[in-house]
Amino acid sequence: MTEQAEYPGNCAGSPTGRISVIIPALNEEASIAGVVGEMPWPLLRECIVVDNGSTDNTAAQARAAGAGVVWEPRRGYGQACATGAASAVSSSDVLVFLDGDGSDVPAEIALLAAPVLAGAYDFVIASRLRGAREPGSLLVSQVFAGWLAGMAMRLLYGVRYTDMGPMRAITRSALERMRMQEMTYGWNLEMQMKAASAGLRILEVPTTCRCRRGGVSKVAGSLQGSVKAAYRITEVLLRIALTGGRSQVPPAR
Repeated sequence: MTEQAEYPGNCAGSPTGRISVIIPALNEEASIAGVVGEMPWPLLRECIVVDNGSTDNTAAQARAAGAGVVWEPRRGYGQACATGAASAVSSSDVLVFLDGDGSDVPAEIALLAAPVLAGAYDFVIASRLRGAREPGSLLVSQVFAGWLAGMAMRLLYGVRYTDMGPMRAITRSALERMRMQEMTYGWNLEMQMKAASAGLRILEVPTTCRCRRGGVSKVAGSLQGSVKAAYRITEVLLRIALTGGRSQVPPAR
């Protein structure tokens, strides 16, 4: 139950760190360098930006800022996250995901990773709804979607989530056991549902949510994107609920 393609580039992370940060990015040249530059580098083994088919200078900006860059031409938020996880060095046993638009605060990675590194939790998710939010950083529809999904998962699994935000930390072994299948917008929801159904030790922590630092949101930036994401998230929720997430996650050895 919760409690409230060119790689490694010139990655500036610590060779002894246990954390790999993974940032899926599509046309985020206006913000990605700032996000990478804010990384708490002494805590990290590496920072990987997964370029999901950008047509701008996202990759070059990320590389110049110190990240390793992996090219993933197969479109899909989940696909980019999965490729980044697969690219992480084996010495990292904690994987942290966050967005490249500047809305997440990289300095808060420590808040999420520390309980996992200590062995107290398997999965820690950031809650933008419980933390401080810049005006306009979240649409009413995003707040409602997080609340609705959280209510559904509480009814299904007895786990309290308030958000489906992108920033999260998870052990590599837990993620591998999940055998993630959702390669589009439903990746975050699938992870949360499978974590709950598998009985992982889950913690939710309040974090800061900023307005994006540039570009246009792929989901909230257009009616078409919002509808597409809502449809996909609903489909994932129903599919995993009906098929039983627990049966899809093998027990820990």
